[in-house]
Amino acid sequence: MDAEFWLERWREGQTGFHLQRVTPLLQKYWPTLAIPAGSRVLVPLCGKSLDMAWLAGQGFQVLGVELSELAVEAFFEENKLHPEVSTSPFGKHYTAGAIEIICGDIFGLDAQTLANCVGVYDRAALVALPADMRPRYVTHIYSQLADSYQGLLLTLEYEQSQMDGPPFSVAEDEVQALFSKHSAVRLTDRRSILEKEPKFKARGLTSLDTAVYQLSRKATA
Repeated sequence: MDAEFWLERWREGQTGFHLQRVTPLLQKYWPTLAIPAGSRVLVPLCGKSLDMAWLAGQGFQVLGVELSELAVEAFFEENKLHPEVSTSPFGKHYTAGAIEIICGDIFGLDAQTLANCVGVYDRAALVALPADMRPRYVTHIYSQLADSYQGLLLTLEYEQSQMDGPPFSVAEDEVQALFSKHSAVRLTDRRSILEKEPKFKARGLTSLDTAVYQLSRKATA
């Protein structure tokens, strides 16, 4: 799965992963992280998520990263924001108030940029990546965040043989293994959502759970 796959999804309007509301699980569990107001929060593979506007409204500096320029421009237009635009080696930067979105490759972010992020909210990144890409993604992003980072990770769990991803099923044991070298992982919530997701039921799923994890830097000896 390469960048062109996602760019095509946005061009064709195949964006069923985009929610037309703020994610309720974000609103419920983000405050439990007790991240200081004003901290920079990374939202990887952000699309045009309304969650970014919510985080900014809670007093955080939001850094989104998204491949599709269509998605980035749609976010600012739909939220009636007028960004300043600049470029860097990481891509094209759109900034309005407390929200900055880099239109570029998440793997292109450098250590300094990631180290400035005290919070991370991952609803659509880990589950968007096939199994062979997930270790590289987790290592690149989470091992380089601020030493005091706190994060919220949302995943999906279903029988992978019943449906092709994305979004992919990522089980708890895989989450624990992916993060084990650098991050502490705590399962906070798991709930069945199949009845609320008829599009997945129509694709053949017989069960579908969402799981919520709280993440933090693992203490070192």
